[in-house]
Amino acid sequence: MDKDRIQGSANQAKGAIKEGVGKLTGDAKLQAEGAMDKAKGKVQNAVGGAKDAIRDAAKN
Repeated sequence: MDKDRIQGSANQAKGAIKEGVGKLTGDAKLQAEGAMDKAKGKVQNAVGGAKDAIRDAAKN
């Protein structure tokens, strides 16, 4: 598993927590930061998945 996938998953989790806390407290800025972290994590996870696919294809 590529390190980007691990970091991406961590960013998605962090973003979800921030977004949830922002919703609960009514903090729009924290909620927006959480959404951005989640989006960043999704992209990072996708990049890691592509790297894994390329690495697997090169092995075969």
